[in-house]
Amino acid sequence: MNAGIRERGLPRLRHWLTPLALLALIAAVVMPAVTLPRHTFSYIVTFDITQSMDVEDVSLNGVPVSRLKFAQAAMGDALGQLPCGSKVGWSVFTGQRTLLLLAPVEVCNNYDALRVSLDGIDGRMRWTNWSRIAEGGVYSAVRVAQDVGQGAAVVFITDGQEAPPVPPSRALMRDINSARIKGWLIGVGGDQPAAIPKTNGDGNQVGYWQAEDVIQVPATPGSDRPAETHEELSELRGQYLGSVAEQTGLGYRRLWTTTALGDAMVDQRFAHREPVPTDLRWCPALFALLLLAGRFAPDVVWEWLHACRKFIRRLVRRVVPASDGRRPPAGLS
Repeated sequence: MNAGIRERGLPRLRHWLTPLALLALIAAVVMPAVTLPRHTFSYIVTFDITQSMDVEDVSLNGVPVSRLKFAQAAMGDALGQLPCGSKVGWSVFTGQRTLLLLAPVEVCNNYDALRVSLDGIDGRMRWTNWSRIAEGGVYSAVRVAQDVGQGAAVVFITDGQEAPPVPPSRALMRDINSARIKGWLIGVGGDQPAAIPKTNGDGNQVGYWQAEDVIQVPATPGSDRPAETHEELSELRGQYLGSVAEQTGLGYRRLWTTTALGDAMVDQRFAHREPVPTDLRWCPALFALLLLAGRFAPDVVWEWLHACRKFIRRLVRRVVPASDGRRPPAGLS
């Protein structure tokens, strides 16, 4: 019986697998992209590039790095998590203004350009050394996103340090419509106050900021007790950022790991469904691979499959009644 299988059925079936695999491979090469609806995202990611973001109090692969470098690494990881059809753009913040560097572009077709431009963001782009996050940066980032359109949400990455500092009694936000704002306020930095590097216009460190070099938090009006402050040092102002996020309608998340940013950016609350060209060439390619695997499978595999087929047919004949309503005799099977 095995010889009969090898001489008749097996060679004939195996020979057909090769041309079928060839046709599948040709289809994988020439097959165009198929437009399918899917969930996508659109973001303008704003990086705080003030000098406090140069503090090296976070680590990447066990090596201390600056907050800005850590944020860039997290964003690089997030690019790989966003589905094709999503769009991402870059902007930077210092002073009271957010400056758009790159309008949102599709992440898969422009992945290399996005990575290179992301790595190029650093403190040398800074045009001033003071900053206002709540009263300038967030407003400006939202305006930029609205001007760009495309339903872009905001991702604002900062350590929360402002210079000069905002007095504790001062209102953080005025007349802001939280219903028009969507996105994330992302906090990055350590919990312990650390010295802030002082850099020149070329981005070279020339020392550290001292207490007499910066403006400290003023005393609360009506209080004779001076405020305890150390604005020459910096740590993540998470409580402050959480308050700003609550008042603006943004979500707040701390950047504990490089994967946290990507997890936030694929939040389904910020997804929108639209038709996207989808590459399905892997389907015929996989089919060709299976055909070739079958073509060159050992004879014992084919004999086992043939035996399984015979067993199933025999089982069906025993269970399913014949057309005349009688079961076939057991010996005929």
